[in-house]
Amino acid sequence: MFGLPLGIFVEGAVAVLLALTIGYCMVLNQRLKRLHADKDVMRQMVADLVGATNLANQAIKELKQTAVEADLALNSRLEEAERFGIELANHVSSGTAVMERIAKITSVARQSQAAEPEERPNKVQSALEQLSSRVRNRGVAA
Repeated sequence: MFGLPLGIFVEGAVAVLLALTIGYCMVLNQRLKRLHADKDVMRQMVADLVGATNLANQAIKELKQTAVEADLALNSRLEEAERFGIELANHVSSGTAVMERIAKITSVARQSQAAEPEERPNKVQSALEQLSSRVRNRGVAA
């Protein structure tokens, strides 16, 4: 062909193909370098993600612990409030009983005062004095 020996033509074709192969290898080498660089960045991202996940897990554990502590504190306060409520109800019922006794005493005193004006004032007076002394004694005892 064109006066050139066939061997030179084949060797030229091989040289061109070899140059193309070397060029393609250079392009592949650049891509591999970027891939390895991206791989290092990806490793760093994965390490950061693992660290963030560990921090999040620790925060969740601390939140759970705080919630348990808050629940225990709230339960103890509720129990204390219930005890105070029961104690207050007992005091109210005792106060009601005392008021009923006072009402009975005053009604008996009024009835007896109307029936015997001269004899009863002394008994009523002594009953009121005893009642007031009991109230004072209870106040001192409390």
